[in-house]
Amino acid sequence: MNDEAGAPPGRLPRSGGAATDGALPKDEASVAALGYVQRLDRSLGRFALFALQFSYMSVIATWFLLFGFGYTLTGPSMLWPWGAFFAGQMLVALIFCELAAHYPVAGSVYNWSKQLTTGWTAWMAGWMVVLLAPITLVADALPAQAILPALWPSFQFIGSSSNPVNLAENTALLGSAVIVISTLINCLRVRKVGRWNNVTVLAELGVGALVIVLLFAHPHRSPAVLISTLGTGKGYAFGYFGAFLVASLIGGYQFYGFDTASSLGEETADPHRRAPRAIINAMIGSFIIGALLVTATDMAIPRLTDGRVGTFGLPFVVDEVLGSTVGNILLAGAFVAVFGATLAVQAAGVRMMFGMARDHQLPLARQTAHVSKRSRAVMLPAVIIGCAAVALLVVNIQSTQIIPIISSAAIATAQIAYLFVSVPLLVARLKGKWPPPKDAGKPRFSLGRFGLPLNILVVLWGVASALNLLWPRKALFNPLPPFHWYFQYGPLLYMALVVGVGSLYYFRRARSRREILPEHRRPKPVTTDQVNA
Repeated sequence: MNDEAGAPPGRLPRSGGAATDGALPKDEASVAALGYVQRLDRSLGRFALFALQFSYMSVIATWFLLFGFGYTLTGPSMLWPWGAFFAGQMLVALIFCELAAHYPVAGSVYNWSKQLTTGWTAWMAGWMVVLLAPITLVADALPAQAILPALWPSFQFIGSSSNPVNLAENTALLGSAVIVISTLINCLRVRKVGRWNNVTVLAELGVGALVIVLLFAHPHRSPAVLISTLGTGKGYAFGYFGAFLVASLIGGYQFYGFDTASSLGEETADPHRRAPRAIINAMIGSFIIGALLVTATDMAIPRLTDGRVGTFGLPFVVDEVLGSTVGNILLAGAFVAVFGATLAVQAAGVRMMFGMARDHQLPLARQTAHVSKRSRAVMLPAVIIGCAAVALLVVNIQSTQIIPIISSAAIATAQIAYLFVSVPLLVARLKGKWPPPKDAGKPRFSLGRFGLPLNILVVLWGVASALNLLWPRKALFNPLPPFHWYFQYGPLLYMALVVGVGSLYYFRRARSRREILPEHRRPKPVTTDQVNA
């Protein structure tokens, strides 16, 4: 099948080889260059685009949930493994910024890979990110149980939180409520989704700044505490370094999904510039806030050897140092951040499903890619992702080890999906095909002469981080009885299932249906010449 420019109408064209329609506005021309009609609503503002990208990573929620986990592993030095993972992911983000500047369209990772390669690789990149959406949504909704009953005991609707069964049931209930509300909002016009998310980001930034300032005002020691390990690392392979590798997974749970701004590029003006800026600003902003929060918390801990720090984490430290009132403010802020993250994760998942479905690459493609004439929103993908997430929460009632296993596995699949972009991009660089010659000298985000060495580092980093995430550690994936082998090897089994089922569907169905649906097909082929004018 011919994927190149000049292919028969409806086939999946690459950008740049057909006639230009000079009547198109510049932003719409960037979509038309890929063979599509502009269907989505370009009403998302600059801050809203940044906010959705920032919310996906949700730094306050990450440290609220995982501070105790990191402290148990590496003590106050947890900032360094988290920072190391950020550094690796920042390299990936820079590569993605360059791609976002060229192809700021829904289904970012899928469409990028499609422009760089063809067939199974591009399809698998999108498939893995599609599956990531409901799992990440569940991971973001689960903290509702840790937050809401602590703010108001009546939120424990089912039995007592001391009963494991009641706890799991109430977790599913609260998490499902959060997901249902997020799904309803994501069925609205994208401008309204952005406004809802703007509120959550402003609240998260405000609460984060308040807690950081107050903790810095109550220090018990100097910033030198950040290099203290408290003798951690015993019992791990490679000692402290082994614990360091596990603790770096905190960064893995936060720093991914940074293609979100590009996937929302069809719904904002000037996406070639806005999308890369949103990615960089969200990454750097998240790192600065997270680093300040961890530093302030480490300095303010009354006793570093207090076992409750590892058990109860950041809320315990805030409550001990600043009192229950500020602790409750932190809880409320963390919940707002969690809700914002669910909005952003679902919004990104919707765009990935839409991007693949309009190429007839998913089941129920026409229904999944349908755009409401009234709101210009894509509704069915939001409902599908929401229902899948609620189903996972129901499974969690009977087996609470399943969610952590598939969450870690899903993050590993994200790293592998990113490799399906970075490896073809590296090949294109080595062949002199990137950046596209027609784009030389254009005012877009470019890595210039640093592109090739950075791309090599990104590929090496992607392989190393995926192996670290999939490594079958008993202490991480099978810590509680019953010690079934398939829990410990759950991430690897999940990966095999994803690749196997995805490959089966691709070769039996998707490969023979690779065409743009009529509703989304641009009648005339268009090149990117106008985009670069």
